[in-house]
Amino acid sequence: MRYEGSVYRPPSEAYSLIIQATIGCAHNSCTFCSMFKDKKFRVRDVKEVLTDLDMARRHYKRVERIFLADGDVLVLSADKLLAILDYIEKLFPECERVSIYGSPQDVLRKTDEELSTLFEKGVKIIYIGAESGSDKVLADVRKGADRDEIITAVKRIETSGIKASVTFISGLGGRKDWREHAVETGTMISRMEPSYVGLLTLMVEKSAPLYADVKSGSFHLLSPEEIVAETVLLLTNVDVKKKCVFRSNHASNYISLKGDLPVDKDKMIGQLEYALKNSKALKEEWLRML
Repeated sequence: MRYEGSVYRPPSEAYSLIIQATIGCAHNSCTFCSMFKDKKFRVRDVKEVLTDLDMARRHYKRVERIFLADGDVLVLSADKLLAILDYIEKLFPECERVSIYGSPQDVLRKTDEELSTLFEKGVKIIYIGAESGSDKVLADVRKGADRDEIITAVKRIETSGIKASVTFISGLGGRKDWREHAVETGTMISRMEPSYVGLLTLMVEKSAPLYADVKSGSFHLLSPEEIVAETVLLLTNVDVKKKCVFRSNHASNYISLKGDLPVDKDKMIGQLEYALKNSKALKEEWLRML
């Protein structure tokens, strides 16, 4: 396959065929993120993408899942996306789902009809980074979208039939805003009711703009125990009515959580409270990675 630069995908796409439809991230301004700092964003020519799909067909007998990279493929026009999806349907009739990253801004630029058509053409999951439910934190990290815009985007994804997998980041408010970050994130999940929620824990690499703030002392990272306390407060403020698959089992997390909301909420809070009393239940720092 032909890949440009480092390629990132969600953990659940570990066994998917990855095809780059865009290079880099159109926004690429989030202060905590170092993923696409080595790339200048561009949209690949659709013919190049179709050629990569041809190459994959020659190499793989069966492809059940395809993930379209890079950072926000939903930035593509509906026509370009549909051309790629139609070719996937033709070339890989066995493919059960196509998944993509999409920013809140990308979703809001699509019409309801366009989102529904994407679902009909095979897009089953859109991964969307919300990061925080707090408008203050979102502004501080230069997310480019506010709380209400993110909630609206996720609701529109779910209404189209596509499942929204929404990512949040523990510790993103730092020591100063951790309570607001936790409470507002919990209430955001309650309002948007996504199919999936993934909770990562902040890790700041040197290439991320936030790194300078950490080094200068203007941003204070939370301790493992503070991260756990924040997660307890977050879950306490979640009140969803439909099933939401909740995962906090990323390599960056200090403690692994796995359950369905609302049924497993108390169980997961219990796991966190146990970890607060028994620090050996927390992952050691050297075991965390991105």
